[in-house]
Amino acid sequence: VFTATSATCVTGLSVFDIGSQFTLFGQTVILILIQIGALGIMTISTAFALILGRRLNLRLENVMHSVIGGTYKIDMFRLLKSIVLVTIIIEILGAICLYMVFSRDMSPSSAMYNSLFHSISAFSNAGISLFKDSFAGYVSNPLINITIMTLIVLGGIGFAVLMDLFHYFTNPNKVRKLSLHSKIVLIMTVSVIVIGFLGIFIAEHDKSLTTYPLKTKISAALFHSISSRTAGFNTIDTTQLSPASTFVTNLLMFIGASPGSTGGGVKTTTVALLILWVVAMFRGKKEVCLFNRRIPFSNIREATILVTIAGALIFIFGYLLMLTQGFSSEDIFFETVSAFGTVGLSRGITPHLNKIGKLLITLLMYLGRIGPLTLIYALSTRKHQAHIDYAEEKIAIG
Repeated sequence: VFTATSATCVTGLSVFDIGSQFTLFGQTVILILIQIGALGIMTISTAFALILGRRLNLRLENVMHSVIGGTYKIDMFRLLKSIVLVTIIIEILGAICLYMVFSRDMSPSSAMYNSLFHSISAFSNAGISLFKDSFAGYVSNPLINITIMTLIVLGGIGFAVLMDLFHYFTNPNKVRKLSLHSKIVLIMTVSVIVIGFLGIFIAEHDKSLTTYPLKTKISAALFHSISSRTAGFNTIDTTQLSPASTFVTNLLMFIGASPGSTGGGVKTTTVALLILWVVAMFRGKKEVCLFNRRIPFSNIREATILVTIAGALIFIFGYLLMLTQGFSSEDIFFETVSAFGTVGLSRGITPHLNKIGKLLITLLMYLGRIGPLTLIYALSTRKHQAHIDYAEEKIAIG
């Protein structure tokens, strides 16, 4: 149950060594669950409804657009078909690149299987690997690192942004313009990756990475920054991370990927909205504006609610794990944030959790995956109540 939940929630935490302790059939089932989790239960359910000829009501269609992350109101069947097609193309291209390396050390059939498995796992931001040490054995291989990092980023920016970029670069004769959503996602993705890279590189270049040449140190720090946001692959032993790197990794896992992507976390756009709101308040502005567009306050409210709920879940489950497990608070907090962000990185305590610990992590992985979707649906279906104005009274803070 733990492994199935981890695969479906594209988390990557596991109490078993998938490569050696699961049969080919078991690994295939896990791969299917990863793909289902990546596309999303709501996406697949909607696709089945459309295939069966059922029409979606306007409310559900709006929710689907919100979940996928787009701002364009296009035909839902076309949208879902594009998502599946883009997913297949990217995963096949990724598998081809990985095969070029794996074929040197494995038989053609084994290299093909490993390439496809890891390509799907990387694009799905699942982080589940058939290798016991994840990609630590390929820390110095540029093609493996570039391919996996590219797949993780493409899977993490969201289908809406991928389609937006596709239309941007394939329509040279038309006015080329990215949506505000895509601009925020791309800026935040690059910013978070760069900040994470600098934090990891500065903290680890003379510690866990001290034996590597400079280019490998840079590659390993960049890989960890990208993977920590929600994928969960690693080329650095997470148990050897310094406190500073552990702190940066926790922050990256909490932020996560972008809306409509295969990743988890509170999402890049959520953090961006809160930062913009704080900046606007410091400047004495009543509205949040970016790229000549005004962001509705309802978006700010939803972002605040999401971060508050995420923080509460991490606090509650972290406390319960500290009560029931015999590990350090640092390791438990790391595991908790990783589970909520559906990342899959661990400091080695996952296989040693007792039944209560496994149950708590399983539940948290599930909440971390479906939590944001549930929130969006709840906010979109709320009923309008009678408007009542009460007397205003300020509360002292700070």
